[in-house]
Amino acid sequence: MPIRALRGATTVSSDTRESIHAAVVELLGVLLERNDVDHDDIVSVLFTATDDLHSAFPAAGAREFGLGDVPLLCARELDITGATARCIRLLMHLETSRPRSELRHVYLHDAVGLRDDLPH
Repeated sequence: MPIRALRGATTVSSDTRESIHAAVVELLGVLLERNDVDHDDIVSVLFTATDDLHSAFPAAGAREFGLGDVPLLCARELDITGATARCIRLLMHLETSRPRSELRHVYLHDAVGLRDDLPH
């Protein structure tokens, strides 16, 4: 089975554990639904967060979502002047026979314009 990757991003209005977890749960829900991805198809998920988020690991929100048995990793996003604030990004690796052109990446809230060149 081929390995493909899905991209996604969202933002939070405040740096709180609750906001971060809720944003990750929402992002994962939309991403999996939009792409008809089953839990067992997920290979791993890499999260990044901007430097202004300190209250929680995005992976903790993914475990809350039910991905506790999936390899998850968090990292810092590059601190670029003018970048989207309070932003959480993800890169999900999955097994799927669907062509890349059929995969739909998900960008929510203030992250909607980050990658307008990708199919949404």
